[in-house]
This record gives sequence, structure tokens and C-alpha cells, in this order.
Amino acid sequence: MSLPLNGVRVLELGNYIAAPTAARMLADFGAEVIKVERPETGDELRNWRLYSGTTSMLYRTINRNKKSIVLDLRTEQGRQDVIDLAAQCDIVLENFRPGTLEKWGLSPEVLSAKNPDLIITRISAFGQTGPMSERPGFAAVAESYGGFRNLVGDPDRPPVRVGVSIGDSIAGLYAAFGCVMALFQRQTSTATLSLEQRSIDVALNESILSMMESLIPDYLAYGVERMRTGGRMEGIAPSNAYLCNDGHSVVIAGNGDAIFQRYMETIERPDLGADPELASNAGRWNRREELDAAISAWTGMRTRETVLEVLDAAGVPSGPIYTAADIVADEQYASRDMIQHFPVDTGGDEPADVGFVGIVPVIGGKSIPIRSVGPDLGEHTAEVLKNLLGRTDEEMVP
Repeated sequence: MSLPLNGVRVLELGNYIAAPTAARMLADFGAEVIKVERPETGDELRNWRLYSGTTSMLYRTINRNKKSIVLDLRTEQGRQDVIDLAAQCDIVLENFRPGTLEKWGLSPEVLSAKNPDLIITRISAFGQTGPMSERPGFAAVAESYGGFRNLVGDPDRPPVRVGVSIGDSIAGLYAAFGCVMALFQRQTSTATLSLEQRSIDVALNESILSMMESLIPDYLAYGVERMRTGGRMEGIAPSNAYLCNDGHSVVIAGNGDAIFQRYMETIERPDLGADPELASNAGRWNRREELDAAISAWTGMRTRETVLEVLDAAGVPSGPIYTAADIVADEQYASRDMIQHFPVDTGGDEPADVGFVGIVPVIGGKSIPIRSVGPDLGEHTAEVLKNLLGRTDEEMVP
């Protein structure tokens, strides 16, 4: 199929998750993404959660649909190659510590000198400006600065982190959106955009902060400091996870006023459904412990399958808490091609059949097919340097 970003070329100077996630999204929808990796080791993500073989499934996932080339940016030739490649690209994506590109002689001014249309998207811990701009920081630090970490966990325990690098991924989403915005502005503008207009500055901490809903307005308007609430959402009840008698848990979101009455009838507690104090969400939040105890007593006497069947029949929003095994077996995901299989080298005698999560958002009813999983280190070096920079076989550097 003709993909929306066919014809767009991206040069990725990124490690880990944030910039590679942004580039992956662009690649998913048709952009040609050339990923620059350091000699020998490549992107450090190749070794994260590596259980066997030489390249992790995390790398294969985040760097799908890309080309990998090896350049040594510590050398003059490597830096010149970046400049020459940028001249033939629409976008440069990077997530180095602010000042690193400038130190290498690869500042936005240098990169766009031969290409006045070049979009430069930069991801960093705290942005390219401000008193903290030069500080390094991973997603865990940004999640703390952005207010997210303080809300995750139980109120009587220290804050915890979620099981994925959510700060990096959200920053990657914003970076990809910024790239597409700049492409659209470039296409619709009657004049060449200034370097300032072509520079996208994504900070990890700000990306997280932007997801915090009314955290700041609630504090400034009412003096309310949001607190950790475990499996609940502040001010909303009853909505939580509940254990069933087969060891599985379910999430039930019965916090709508009309839904609540049906919900209480279903769990055989019509007295709670008829209680005028529980008719509104504010009253239910005040008595959240009582409600959760009643719901837990009901789910604790039934299997997950039975709980979900009964609640679904009553029109009460609910769902299982899936594991990876549950997701792989799920008909809904399968029907939309959300698990796509590829033969992948995992260090064994033969490639393994490995499923990868499909492309979001869906166009045309099913996921766009993944073209390739994350490439081997330097797999496309010769192809790119020959086709874009005109190198001969004799000029290729090992």
C-alpha cells in the first residue's frame, strides 16, 4: 500500500528509546529511516534484555523498518558523512545530551547549511534551553521531575515505576508528532522556514508533565496535592483491580452513575446501589474502601471467566489483566494483525518464529504490515553510502 510518509528520509542519531521510538513511528508509516550506530557495539539497546543471541528483541522492536549504518562520529570522516547524509534527508533526529552535536561540529546550523529545508528534532532530559538544559537524565529521572512517579504506587509505600520506559516512549511520540507538524508546515508554507521554525525541542520531563491531566490546575485552583492511590484513580470510584478465586485479577470500571446501580445489582448488593449517598461519584469516593471490599468479596468467589461474562452481560465495563501469553492468544488483537510474526535469529541453530506488536494507528481496518524487524548492526552501511554518497567499493571503510 502507499504509505503516508513515502518519500520522506530520516537520519537517526539516536540511542536507547526516545529518538529511536520517534524514528520507528516515522518508519512504520513509510519514511526511509537511516539509523547511525557506533562501530562494534552499536546502539546499547542491542544488549538490553538480551536473553540469547546477539541482538535483543527490544532493539528489534524499536528499530523495525529501519536501515542500520555504522559511522564513527569520533572521526572527521564519520562526522563529514553525517553532514553529507543530512543534506539528502528531510529530518535529523537525535537524543544526545545538549551540546554534544555542537561539540562534534554537527550543530543544527552546520547540518542545515547545505539543506535549508532540513527539520532537526532534538530530544533531551530537560530541553535545549533553561538552567537545567545541560544536565543528563534518563526517563526515570524525567518521570520524577514531571510529577508522574509521585502518583504511582500505594499511598503507604514509596513511589514505584511502571514496567516500561514510559517517559522515553511519550517523548518519542511527541518528537514524531513534531516532525510531522514541521513537514506539514514546510509543505504548506510559501516561504522557506527559518532554522528556529525547523527545530523541534522535546524534553522528557515536559513530555511527562503534559500527561498529568489537571495536576497543576488542581493544585493552583484548590490547593490539592494529588496522592498515590494504588490501583485506583484519584476521585473516581469504584474503579480498581480485583482478585478472582482462580488467582487471576480483573479491572472493573463501574464509576458512572447509571452504571453503578447496575453494577451493585450484579454483585448482589442492591442496598449500595440504592444508597442516596452513593448516587454521585464524590460520595462513592468517600466510601471507596467499603465499595472495594464488597466487590472483592463477590469476585473472590468466582473465576475470572465467570466474573467477566456476568459483568459483560450487565453492561459493566470490565476486562482481564492480560499477560503476554494472554495477548498472543487474543482474538481481537489477531483480527487486526496486531501480532505479526517474523523468523528471527535468537542464537539457536535455526531462526525462531517471533511475534512483534503491529503498527498503531490502524489504517484500513488492520495494522499496516511491518516491513522488517530491527536490522543487524551495519547491515545497510554499504547500500546507503554507495547510493547516497556515491562511494565505490574501494572507498568503503571497513
